[in-house]
Amino acid sequence: MKAYTTEVALSDLDADLVAVGLYEGDELSEPLGSTAGAADASADFKSQVIVYPGHPERVVVIGLGKKEDFTAEKARVIGAVAQKALKQVKGEALAWMLPDAPEGIEPGAIAAALVEGAGFSAFEFDRYKSGSDGEEAPPSLKAVEINTDQDIAAMVKVGEVVANSGNRARYLQSLPANVATPEYLAGRAREIADAHEKVTVEVMDRAAIVKAGMGGLQAVSKGGEDVEPRLITLKYTGKGSGEKLGLVGKSVTFDTGGISIKPSAGMHEMKMDMSGGAAVLEAVNAIAELDLALDIIAVLPSTENMPSGTALKPGDIITQLNGKTVEVTNTDAEGRLILADALVHCAREGADRLIDLATLTGAVLIGLGSTYAALISNDDELAAQVAEAADRSGELVWRLPLHDEYKDLTKGEITDLVNASAQRKAGTIYAGSFLEEFTEGKPWAHLDIAGTAWDTGREYWGKGPTGFGVHLLVALARELSK
Repeated sequence: MKAYTTEVALSDLDADLVAVGLYEGDELSEPLGSTAGAADASADFKSQVIVYPGHPERVVVIGLGKKEDFTAEKARVIGAVAQKALKQVKGEALAWMLPDAPEGIEPGAIAAALVEGAGFSAFEFDRYKSGSDGEEAPPSLKAVEINTDQDIAAMVKVGEVVANSGNRARYLQSLPANVATPEYLAGRAREIADAHEKVTVEVMDRAAIVKAGMGGLQAVSKGGEDVEPRLITLKYTGKGSGEKLGLVGKSVTFDTGGISIKPSAGMHEMKMDMSGGAAVLEAVNAIAELDLALDIIAVLPSTENMPSGTALKPGDIITQLNGKTVEVTNTDAEGRLILADALVHCAREGADRLIDLATLTGAVLIGLGSTYAALISNDDELAAQVAEAADRSGELVWRLPLHDEYKDLTKGEITDLVNASAQRKAGTIYAGSFLEEFTEGKPWAHLDIAGTAWDTGREYWGKGPTGFGVHLLVALARELSK
């Protein structure tokens, strides 16, 4: 999908459908205003497709509600509404007459959000349906044109890159585990490095992981001997000096729970337990495409978590990369074991600040549902930066406390740490407290995206994968690069 700006009269717009936003109390100008039914669309997000002789042939009028209440997030929603109207008329090119931005909101932010909403809404995963050639389908939405006299081309480009990269993460999330293996993710990392001269990649196989002393990743991977683990490291040198931002994405390509096996109901969705890694991969791709001036070290610990005669067992003791010992009381708390090694590795590779994304706990679904991801951090400045990026991107986070009493729960009787508590309380915070033990004294933020990575019900994401985290990380990187 391509997005661009133009400055022409309505009658000169060359698109399959032209979208016009109408604030409450406003009226359409001629010739649209005299068209029957056009004025019925001034309430929130209601739409009316108008067909009339002349050019353009089709216009969708979308109600924006009260101007003072309009936000970038609402622009994403109406972007999706417009895309769905485009799909109904079997079109591929959408044009927007850019609405006036309310006071306090930049026109570029509205334009980018319109592009994002349309792009996200156009995502389809039909690779395995009859009649498909078995490959990734080209996007049904080919172009979004923003018609305006404002100088916002750069922001429209951001919207294009965010939408395309978010959808690529959603594609990775959608793939079955027999396709999207750890090596498949490594292959995608190599594609990103090949496409951008400022990106390099290093991939460690099982032998290298064992030799390095990554006891967590090694242990979790033991159950699936036929599917090799990978430790994937991407480095983006956008500046070449100053602080390096470390990104870590949990990449369990299928999670049965291991010996502590999950219930069968819904287990098929555990192909998406690599959502954190997908978000990190495609965020790096987006950041490189936007050529942002900062340096990034991204690490993906990738494996399956399977039961077998060789699998990690409850009661086993492992040694993580930093030398700390862990008693494994629950093999379904595997994500923190592989993230622990990855965080240490990322810090040792030179990251000055760390952010990890992981579909880590079921507890976060109970606590926050699918609207907010959980944010846990040992650094107020970094936490505030992440929260601000979350608000700008619409990928919301809610900070949970990191307190010594929670940390005490993770301590072991015969080891330094225990990977899971026998108690049910504070499960999300417990996991975050465990991870802090592996941050090497660096400022760190943990995002538990288990509730937001899949089936959130948002208008522009629909059912299934969301790519949550891509937009947030790009928004953060854009701010840090200034």
